[in-house]
Amino acid sequence: MTKSTHYAKQGEVERKWVLIDAEGATLGRLATRAAMILRGKDKPQFTPNADTGDFVVIINADKVVLTGVKADHKSYWRYSGYLGGLKTESYKDAMARKPEWVVEHAIKGMLPKTTLGRKQGMKLKVYAGPEHPHQAQNPVKIDLEA
Repeated sequence: MTKSTHYAKQGEVERKWVLIDAEGATLGRLATRAAMILRGKDKPQFTPNADTGDFVVIINADKVVLTGVKADHKSYWRYSGYLGGLKTESYKDAMARKPEWVVEHAIKGMLPKTTLGRKQGMKLKVYAGPEHPHQAQNPVKIDLEA
């Protein structure tokens, strides 16, 4: 008698809302935990080719930290495709200008670079302060240390 593996279908996955407070959290550790939840790898019915993940709301993104001297050396770059079109921005400048983008960039970099990964990235909501407009979804607050 052979047992078949169960694969999650589109409609049978129950999605929850998870709230993560990023105050004092290390950026990389926060990003890996959030990416795992977005993909659904923390669930027993994880299926690699299906979206089994939950929604993630991150608050206090402006209070995230980096360890060591990475805050002084880390930089973000983008290229327009034209000669001389390479723009670089330091981590400190990016955090001062748009801390939500820095956290989003770290998390989305850990998701697959496919249509499924982009769909999973749409379930990520990042806010610089302690306020967020998702109170109606009753997000469950999780502790990053656990």
